[in-house]
Amino acid sequence: MDFSRELINWQRRHGRHHLPWQSGRDPYRVWVSEIMLQQTQVGTVIPYFERFMARFPDIGTLAEASEEEVLACWAGLGYYARGRNLHRAARQVMEKHQGKFPRAFEDIVALPGIGRSTAAAISAFAYGERRAILDGNVKRVLARAFGVEGWPGDKKVESRLWQLSESLLPASDIATYTQALMDLGATLCTRAKPGCAQCPLAAGCVALKQDRVASLPAPRPKKPLPERAATLLVIRHGRDVLLVRRPAPGIWGGLWSLPEADGDGAAACLRLTGQLPASVEEWQGFTHAFTHFRLCIRPLVLALDARPAAAAEPGTIWMGQAEAVKAAIPKPVKSILEKLAA
Repeated sequence: MDFSRELINWQRRHGRHHLPWQSGRDPYRVWVSEIMLQQTQVGTVIPYFERFMARFPDIGTLAEASEEEVLACWAGLGYYARGRNLHRAARQVMEKHQGKFPRAFEDIVALPGIGRSTAAAISAFAYGERRAILDGNVKRVLARAFGVEGWPGDKKVESRLWQLSESLLPASDIATYTQALMDLGATLCTRAKPGCAQCPLAAGCVALKQDRVASLPAPRPKKPLPERAATLLVIRHGRDVLLVRRPAPGIWGGLWSLPEADGDGAAACLRLTGQLPASVEEWQGFTHAFTHFRLCIRPLVLALDARPAAAAEPGTIWMGQAEAVKAAIPKPVKSILEKLAA
């Protein structure tokens, strides 16, 4: 089986050809799409990508924007460090590369938020460079096609998969081949219910021959997800709510969020506003899942009698509910504010 040729031929007939970042080879559009596609499915990314391009049509516009503007456009997409790194990288491109996205692989991979596989994808799609990629979908395709044992996150297994990925590169049609790998992993060689009957690699697939498609690649060794608890304070007066800026490192870094309380919500309200709440209402808690832990959120709604003065602490702001829902806020906070508005 000619692995790369089978994939290239399949992609031309059955692959995805009308994604919004596929028009031309604009490195900026390719770069933004590849960052958004990290750990996020295409269907989710498309509307975010289109809004992002409408708001930030080029590197210069992105670099000139504030971090808050960028994160407001990113809000809901998750993994917010990607948005912050995209913004930082745009400014580096303006400073170090005269506003032109770099072509050299070493310069691309040196930008914030761009690893080896992402840099290779950008090089292949934007410049036709012969570079190997290895994202989650590609790991699954290669592990099944060649019967690679073990969890792909293990360093030895990942090293073997990188060797395979590099050895299979075709001499030409690199962009089509790279897209084929991504398309196959996303549409046929899926984690659950793969479409092996339609797969162009079925004739030589080790996992299919050995009836091991369901067990390859090996899953991540199971560890129970730890849980953390957070009490989020919805401090309100009329239609205004108090928001606090999250520190850049950690979850929801750089976003506006609701203040947290370690214990007594009323005491935290007094510290933040100089007032005790006139009423306190506890809403039903809910859980928000992150990659490495679950956050158990307990919302407390605290209403103030007197109209609040200016925010008592740096990094806090009073904002109208309608404006707050559209600001750079994490998805669980948005759901709380939407419930408050309703």
